[in-house]
Amino acid sequence: MSARLLLQGVVLTCAMSSGAAFAQPIDYDPRRPMELRACDDHQNHGRVAEARNCYLDLLGDSSNLVTQAEAVWALNDIDRANRLFRDAVNTAENAVQPRVRWGWLFLSTHQYPDALKLFNEALQIFPGDTQAKLGLAHIYAQRFEGEARTLVDQLLQQDDQLIDAHLLAARMALEEGRLDDAGKSLERAGRIADKQKLAPLEVFSLRAVLDLARAGTTKRSAGESSEWVNRALAYNPRYGSVYEELAHFEIMRRRYREATVLLQRAVAVQPDLWSAHAELGINLLRFGDVDAAREHLAKAYAGDPFSTTTVNTLRLLDRAAEFEVATVAVSYPALQGGAQKQVDLRLRLNRKESAAMQPYVATLAADSIRAFSRRYGFEPAEPVTVELYPNHDDFAVRVAALPGIGLLGVTFGYLVAMDSPSGRATGDFHWGSTLWHEMAHVFTLEVTDHRVPRWLSEGISVFEEWRTGPVPGVAVTPIALLALRNGKFLPVAELDAGFIRPQYRDQVQVSYMQAGLVCLFIEQRWGFDQLAALLRQFTRDTSTQAAVEATFKMSSAEFDKQFDAFVRSRYATMLARGEEWQKLSQAAAKAGEQERWADAIEPAQQAIQIYPEFTADGSPYEVLALAQEKTGRAEDAIATLLRYRKAGGWGPEPLRQLAKLLDAAGRSSEANEALAALNYVDPLKADLHAQLGERLLAAGAAADSLREFQVMLALESHDTAPADFGLARAYAALGDKVASRRHLLDALASAPHYKPAQDLLLKTIEERSKNE
Repeated sequence: MSARLLLQGVVLTCAMSSGAAFAQPIDYDPRRPMELRACDDHQNHGRVAEARNCYLDLLGDSSNLVTQAEAVWALNDIDRANRLFRDAVNTAENAVQPRVRWGWLFLSTHQYPDALKLFNEALQIFPGDTQAKLGLAHIYAQRFEGEARTLVDQLLQQDDQLIDAHLLAARMALEEGRLDDAGKSLERAGRIADKQKLAPLEVFSLRAVLDLARAGTTKRSAGESSEWVNRALAYNPRYGSVYEELAHFEIMRRRYREATVLLQRAVAVQPDLWSAHAELGINLLRFGDVDAAREHLAKAYAGDPFSTTTVNTLRLLDRAAEFEVATVAVSYPALQGGAQKQVDLRLRLNRKESAAMQPYVATLAADSIRAFSRRYGFEPAEPVTVELYPNHDDFAVRVAALPGIGLLGVTFGYLVAMDSPSGRATGDFHWGSTLWHEMAHVFTLEVTDHRVPRWLSEGISVFEEWRTGPVPGVAVTPIALLALRNGKFLPVAELDAGFIRPQYRDQVQVSYMQAGLVCLFIEQRWGFDQLAALLRQFTRDTSTQAAVEATFKMSSAEFDKQFDAFVRSRYATMLARGEEWQKLSQAAAKAGEQERWADAIEPAQQAIQIYPEFTADGSPYEVLALAQEKTGRAEDAIATLLRYRKAGGWGPEPLRQLAKLLDAAGRSSEANEALAALNYVDPLKADLHAQLGERLLAAGAAADSLREFQVMLALESHDTAPADFGLARAYAALGDKVASRRHLLDALASAPHYKPAQDLLLKTIEERSKNE
């Protein structure tokens, strides 16, 4: 579940006048022309003027097109480098090296499809070319795709002297928390660098990251230099990448404040490190610091106009005026003393739907703050901001470059960003559950000062969706159960890897489900308090393995064993009869499609018996309820749909069917509840709010009715008379005669012949006359 917002058709037409935006990554290819290496040595030591003069001299002396391309690339003339590499490839049709280095140029300018094409062309000519394979591995690694690890392992079996492969292996191990593996790879890379007299800067940078990852709480300050930072800067005083590398790993661990300090140091040391400016700008946006973010993103774009992340984020900022911010004070019980405390909830919503969405977003977010504060023993120390994006691409830009995160919502501490219900097709997702999920992250991140491992934070959010969210019910997908049956659940100590660099299709989704089930297992085996206790283990730097052992007094291996027994027992029927369930579900669905309603009932019932937790779109519950209604068994259909809701079902059509059936059965208050639940699925339809407003007003719930008519008015751009008429009656029921009269007159102003409003106005005048 990752965002890929690559602008199509971007071409290399911009020559750079200064800076190091596109200077080559350190090239460890032994085929690199010898005449370039003296210039590279100046560059790697930060001797900028000497390096520039060296490359210029070389450009005038060399007749080799690849050497010329490398020299102008180092001088940041990307357009000319592109042309020279193209000429070199056209001149030597079957040459591998020009294609490989041209691919690295495209890779450095974010043109991944072109880079992939060139690396694959090189491998067609010479299948064993290690540098082309390394290029592919770097692309896979940057996209957080599991193929990267497999390819790096193959490369090292092919040639153990590939320092770049060892460095890439170390980087991926660090991202996945495999610190011992990272240390071994870096030791090997360091020995190769010494032996081959290669620039050790990347080794130093990753060793600094490893030290930071291993450091205790007293040593993890982002502003504190390490031995390896000092050695990198001694080798090259302008090497801002050492801080940028540290920042990258802090962002991976969602420690955004620490990353900000590091990125500020990176651009201070190397002002033309455009990638650090871009990341700093994006990171500042995570704290809502728009002005400072724009400044750094503008600098990044001036130096690197090829970055789609930078371009798209600046475009998003240009549309900031489309949003408005409302602040709501949320009261919640203090953890001690019984007094009420307050925290500001800031809602940043698009103007087109702000008035319609705000009542529901504010209510649900406030409820979550009260619930999670109590459950996890934490009082928010800062305002909480919630942003909803009606354009999904805008949301994807907002959260660009985060690995392994499902593109429904993202939390950056006290800031939540997510899709608005209008950002996706109706029924695509339950925005209320998404908001609840993300608000749980606010607490798990802040309780632990962002130390909580990804698996536990995601697991608790999934668990809270199931247990306390607007649609309670454990909802585990068939894909996750298939992975369980095939032995693909990871040990708890390694579960983070399933989110960061998946090894098979759907592993991220499986990891979400597994993490939620781990939390469910803890609750059912030891009680909820022990889940909260496990979370609090991460108020200090520790590992999952150590935290599990400290909380449950057992090894993580024993924990895995007991968890496996738990899930296999819970899903024993489905694990044994999965194929039968699939056939029954398909038979029920086919009978429903053909309107053979009587034939659909039995297979749907049997499918539900095997797998009662499956409530996704097209579930057997939906087929069964419709078949029961069509065959005159309305009470059975109601029972099926109520069971569906209890299991976690929220589809808009089943909810509407349930409301209709409940109404027909004289259970209007339950029907109202079913219709109200649609507000957290499909809230931007005026007819829903019109219907709810009338029903709630008739039920004596005037305040709730008022909210529905207010939302209806916000959504109705043409015929506003019915909404104003509803508001007039709701205000009258609440005793606000002034507001009631104002909306009644508004209704008649927009529709002078609207008879219901005319009748109410006449009645109001008559009542006033009597009172006078």
